[in-house]
Order: sequence, then C-alpha cells, then structure tokens
Amino acid sequence: MDRVWLKRYPSGVPAEINADYFPSLLDIFSQSIAQYPNKTAFINMGKGISYQELDKKSTAFAAYLQTELGLKKGDAVAIMMPNLLQYPIVLMGILRAGCTVVNVNPLYTARELEHQLSDSKAKTIIIVENFAHTLAAVENKLHLEHVILTKMGDCLGTLKGTAVNLVVKYIKKLVPAYKLDKFVRFNDTLAKGATLSYSQPVMQGSDIAFLQYTGGTTGVSKGAMLTHRNMVGNLEQVSGCLDTFLEKGHEHVVTALPLYHIFALTANFFTFFKYGGTNLLITNPRDMPGFVKELSKFPFTAITGVNTLFNGLLNTPGFKDLNFSTLRLSLGGGMAVQRPVAERWQKTTGTRLVEGYGLTECCPLVTVSPYDLDSFNGSIGLPAPSTDIRLVDEAGNDVPAGEAGEMLVKGPQVMLGYLNRPEETDKVLKDGWLYTGDIARMDEQGFFYIVDRKKDMILVSGFNVYPNEIEEVVAMNEKVLEVAAVGVPNEATGEAVKLFIVKKDQSLTEKEIIQHCREQLTGYKVPKLVEFRTELPKTNVGKILRRELRG
Repeated sequence: MDRVWLKRYPSGVPAEINADYFPSLLDIFSQSIAQYPNKTAFINMGKGISYQELDKKSTAFAAYLQTELGLKKGDAVAIMMPNLLQYPIVLMGILRAGCTVVNVNPLYTARELEHQLSDSKAKTIIIVENFAHTLAAVENKLHLEHVILTKMGDCLGTLKGTAVNLVVKYIKKLVPAYKLDKFVRFNDTLAKGATLSYSQPVMQGSDIAFLQYTGGTTGVSKGAMLTHRNMVGNLEQVSGCLDTFLEKGHEHVVTALPLYHIFALTANFFTFFKYGGTNLLITNPRDMPGFVKELSKFPFTAITGVNTLFNGLLNTPGFKDLNFSTLRLSLGGGMAVQRPVAERWQKTTGTRLVEGYGLTECCPLVTVSPYDLDSFNGSIGLPAPSTDIRLVDEAGNDVPAGEAGEMLVKGPQVMLGYLNRPEETDKVLKDGWLYTGDIARMDEQGFFYIVDRKKDMILVSGFNVYPNEIEEVVAMNEKVLEVAAVGVPNEATGEAVKLFIVKKDQSLTEKEIIQHCREQLTGYKVPKLVEFRTELPKTNVGKILRRELRG
C-alpha cells in the first residue's frame, strides 16, 4: 500500500525510525538515570521514588536474582501485582538481570495463573500478598523455584507502609488466608541484594524482554514474545510521534491503567521514563472519588486510559473542577473511544482525546491520531513511523482504496511469535506481516477506521476476552448441553459477555452459571447476560455460529 499517510504527518514526525538506536531497554534505563537522577520517577499513595533511588533498588533486586537465586539470562520471571512502587523496581531489576518479564493479571483465578506460569516456565514470581491465596491453590502443580512476597505498603516507608499494610489486612480485609510452602519477603531481597555484586549482562536486540500473554486470534492465552528490539523500536516510534510535543524532564503522566497491560507498560512506564517524566501510579482506579482526589494533588500534563476510564472520570463529582491548565496529552486506547465521551472530554478539559490502536503482538502501538487534529474524527489515526499497513480481502489480495479489508501490519514492533505455539504463530505471521483480524478502511489522507472484527474476540474495557475460554469454563458445568459466548454492546464497558445456553438439566439457573464463572474466571470475563435456548444455530458441519447469535 502506498504510504499516503506520510503526507499527513505533522511537521517533525519522521517517516522512519532506527529500531537499533538503543541496543536494549537497559540502555534506555541508563540514559534516563544519568540525565534525571534527582527527578521523581514514580509516585504512589503520596510517596515518590527518584530515578537515582530506582537505579539503586532495581540494581539490588537484579543482583539478588542473579547471585542469590542463581537466575540466568533468559529465565522467565513473573510479576503479579497492581500499580505499586514495587512494580518499577521489580520490572527494571528483572530486565537488568537479563531475565524475561512475564506480566500476570493479579485478578486471575488459580486456573488462569497455573496456565500462564506453566506455559512460560517461570522459575520465580513476585506477588502481592493479597493474591497469594491464588498461587497457593496451584503451587504444587507448578515448577516454581522461588516466591517473593510483597505487601501493599512495602515501599511507602516504615510508618506509612506499616499503617497501609494493617489497614489492607485487618480493616479492609483484602488479604485472604494463604499457605505457601516457601517464600521470601520483598524488602529482604532488596536488603540482601544491596550487599551483592551485580553483573550487567550483554543484551542483544533479539533477546526476549517480555512474554506478554494474550488470546491472540483464538481462545487459549498465548505468550507473545516481545524482544528488546521490538520494544525499543516501538518506543522510538512513539518518540517519533511525540518528540515535538512532549518536553523532556517536565512531563507528569497519570497511570491508572495497570502496568501489566501492554498499553500502560509502553505508553506510560517506558515512554515517560525515556522522557524523564513522573508517573503517578493509581493502585485502584475503580475508586473514582479517591482517584479524583489524587488528581487534585498532581499537576498532570498527560493521561492515558480506555474509554470507560475517561467516561467514569467525567461522571465523577469534582472532576470537572480540577485544574487542567497543565494537561496537553490525553491518549485513549485498548478499546474504541466513543464520540460522546471524546467530545465531552474535550469540552471539560480543553484537550482533545487522541485515539491510538495497537495489539499486544505489536508492543502495542500501530497507529495514533496526530496531535494537530482539532477534534475527534472517529479514526484510529495514522500509522506510526516505520509501520506498513495493508488491507486485504479473504483471498489475501489488496483491496481498492476506500474499501474495507483485514488489516495487516509490518514493522519493527511486530512480535517474534507465540511461545511454544509455532502453528498459531504461522496463522498470524506470514512474510513478516501480522494478520490482526481487524477489518479496517483507509481514507484518502491515510487515516484508518476499524469497521469490524474478523475474529470472535470480545473487548471488555480494553481487555481481550476469548469466547473459547468462556465456553470451556461454562461447559464444565454438567447441566450444560451446549454453550456459545458472544460480545454485546455495553454502555459502560464497550462490550459485555453474553452466553447462549442449551440446558442438559432443566434445573440450571442463570445465577448458578454466573457463580460458576466467577469461581473460574477473572472479573471482566464473567458473563453479564445469560439466555437459555432450545437449540443454537450451527454450520452444516456442526460448528456453532456465533455471528448469528450476535445478530
């Protein structure tokens, strides 16, 4: 496809970037630490950590992993925690030890956690005590060698940290009872690591930085292998789009999306670390009044989120009264930004809500709206520098201009493949092109618009939900004869999961099904609607037609 979008790039945005500018993510860490040693890198619950302090603690953690635990370059290490100050220390420590990060959603059920840890062959996990009971339920099925346990307040200082830990455990009762065979305390690893010597490994662009789990194009969760070069390339692409817009050393970004999600990981953690910015980490964005209170104390210049988050803020008392004079960048991704939300956001804050599009398999940025647009235009923007996009029909032929086709992506950000799944990799990666499964069209200026989704994936508040997984869980119930899961429009979350069930036992109730799903699936995957039918539509070979059920 002719790169017509290059003519629409704002002044200063390059057509190409150098994905090898930094040999690895470790070089980005070193540069920012050297340039902004005394700047606050992250703030959480009122406590800040400087670039210099983060350097010291992450190095100590890396030394502990290397020397005390004997981890080698390439070993997989899992992180299971929400947005806390421990996260950047641990993430940087793992990468600095030359290991591979496996991000785990802390709300995962034992079944989901077991799959991810087994598939990634993670030898070590750093987990917040609040979720230790989930790990305990499957500990004897795993080949974990080390468990590092942390409490919510571990990085908040002795006084505040102790108070937070007591409140979390005894007043809010957010730490269910657990029994783990063996574990070490996070703060003990830092103390011990500080006495050990750290050896910086020689990293190459081809080394895997992240095993970032996603459903890909079908049900079972797969580890997208994201190399250092993939991540560096995507960060250089982000910089290409934002260099003339963001001010190095002066940005303050609100990070309410979880850092274990690829969007916040790249757009917030790495991008603003590279720019010498300050990340305000929100541990529980669902507490909207508390979230707004945090915002009132922080002169933020940027905020990222999904449509539901922006909508939630707009409907929270006190938000419209905040001081938005410093805000310049509002970035929406993970799910489609709705026009009414974008228009209301612009009216309330005075800044446009910029929409981007990405996939876990692309680290994630593929397209983003240029910052010089006056208002929301409903597109997912223009391809990032060094990104090629084709739109093809079912036969793989390029479609004529203006027509819709499946979106194919090529660029330095495209993953190596799925861990342990060559067949799945071959389905989506052909001749360097990633088949996204999304149907899009392009206008004459090069703006892309998502018009449909080829795959059956359901998008709930920016999280991928795969019907196969839901159906498999529901089918565990012996009263179910047949089941199909589809996505239906939902004002709050974009889409919600709806089940269509044929009963084997007529005593089966909606309540029973929902309860069963709650025990087996993380919250956003739990169906909101259940409809019982006498039969489900099928193809002539007996495959259930989800498309017909979606109507």
